[in-house]
Amino acid sequence: MTTSHISVNRGAAPLIDRLVERADALRIGVAHGSAGERLIDCGARIEGSLEAGRLLSEICLAGLGSVQIGASSGLARYPFGVEVRTSQPVLACLASQYAGWQLSHGEGSDAYFAMGSGPARALAGREAIFEDISYHDEGEAAALVLETGSPPPPALIRRIGAECGVEPGNLTVLYAPTQSLAGTVQIVARVVEVALHKAHEMGFELTDIVEGIGTAPLPAPHPDFITAMGRTNDAVIYGGRVLLHVRGSAAAAAELAANLPSSTCKDYGRPFAEIFRAYKGDFYQIDPTLFSPAEVCVVALETGAVFRGGGIDPTLIDASFG
Repeated sequence: MTTSHISVNRGAAPLIDRLVERADALRIGVAHGSAGERLIDCGARIEGSLEAGRLLSEICLAGLGSVQIGASSGLARYPFGVEVRTSQPVLACLASQYAGWQLSHGEGSDAYFAMGSGPARALAGREAIFEDISYHDEGEAAALVLETGSPPPPALIRRIGAECGVEPGNLTVLYAPTQSLAGTVQIVARVVEVALHKAHEMGFELTDIVEGIGTAPLPAPHPDFITAMGRTNDAVIYGGRVLLHVRGSAAAAAELAANLPSSTCKDYGRPFAEIFRAYKGDFYQIDPTLFSPAEVCVVALETGAVFRGGGIDPTLIDASFG
């Protein structure tokens, strides 16, 4: 990629500063852990806010995309949604936002597990995706985003710092559980990211994806984890809409539009919480192709041809959102 000079961690830094400066107004907590790391609680032991979630989503995108909340969902009963735009979709979504870093420590009742997203991933470079997109970040500071209700233990913090090549004092960990206001926003704001990830799995040439726009309805948070997880996933699977501008042949663009929507998956057709329970809570038994937008529009830049696939499903959104 020709954009390797862009640093995702440096791009996220000013957004984190803005978040910290407005901590009281955004109802978030800022503290330092025993290893010296900065911990930003966006909705675990503190209430958080939708605006904190919006900024958290832009931090996940490393400042390479914008996230807005407005009346853009296309659903009459749930008109408010999250809109994401990026002119660097591969770096923003796959080098930063994608939750691809498995973090774990301890065993049994003391075990800690979380999936890491955000720009710190590009410093550690532990995932195969970074070889596929030929990107690695360099820098002295790192930002890690976790969808969880608690920060990593000190031993894991030190390991994260070592793998990123930064001192723990230069590591910022931002976290919010799925059930929170901020957590809800940042998960739904992955509507373009899931499209990029599925395109990658389909073998589409990622460097040909030059623009990404997506929107998905904003569900109400729920205190039950499975219900909250179901709503946020359904927002994308049954209510997400994505527009991609791509280089290359019209035939490749047409194939992408036809195969990218979630409706091509065998598990499509039930609220996600119901699917999750049917697989007895084993997330990895669910067909991964389900995690994609409901509706896709692909523009082939070389010909101006427009290809569409899928469609939003208001009935399943109603069944999920309550």
